[in-house]
Amino acid sequence: MPDLLERLQTALESRYSVEREIGRGGMATVFLAEDLKHHRQVAIKVLHPELAAAVGTERFGREIEIAAKLDHPHILPVHDSGEADGLLFYVMPYVEGESLRDRLEREKQLSVDEAVRFAREVADGLHHAHEHGVVHRDIKPANIMLSGGHARIADFGVARAVEEAGEAKVTATGLAVGSPLYGAAARGAPGSGGSDQGRPRVRGGGRCGSCFRVAGEGFGSRVAILDRAEGRATVRPYPRRPEIHRAAQETETGVGSEPL
Repeated sequence: MPDLLERLQTALESRYSVEREIGRGGMATVFLAEDLKHHRQVAIKVLHPELAAAVGTERFGREIEIAAKLDHPHILPVHDSGEADGLLFYVMPYVEGESLRDRLEREKQLSVDEAVRFAREVADGLHHAHEHGVVHRDIKPANIMLSGGHARIADFGVARAVEEAGEAKVTATGLAVGSPLYGAAARGAPGSGGSDQGRPRVRGGGRCGSCFRVAGEGFGSRVAILDRAEGRATVRPYPRRPEIHRAAQETETGVGSEPL
């Protein structure tokens, strides 16, 4: 039985020259490819087969189509999407850089100025999406790409499609969607149901909950993180460094309250 790379190469050979795998996450595998029509490098994300089966072609296509309408300098656009040989995929520009997660794993801590700049850019991109009725649902460092000193948000539409498929159905695949480390507190709270109803409305800086972590400040122990996800946290975890506290307050000012 051919592996995923071979299947994708065969299924898309008339449109893309798929070269190699360049990443793998909880929901998809990423491949580097050349767009044969436009002669440009692209990244093709292929949903894991068990997740694709849970989501379904129609739901996936509908949510990706909505996300593809977003046009903003801090949001990675969707060039193409579809189903091929049973594989659900979408195509984005190939970013010559790295994800925020990769950067943090290498450097552990960024400067406050850089952390605030990234947080502002992500907040700006999310605000644009919210104005068009699109909620990301899975903001975390792995979904923030860094290139040329700027941040761009990836994977709009995918988490939404997974959530629409139903928590019980997706959980049955054994895949975890979203991250309690970066998600909004009420997403895991009793009665939230994972839907927009009851979804917390947070300030702009909090919306990119990774902001403090970007600057090398954690939210505490794993127990504290789970308490936060289950709605038991009662005190907002401010960072220990006062300059980050001040920067976070400045980032929040004037952004307004919007869902994650």
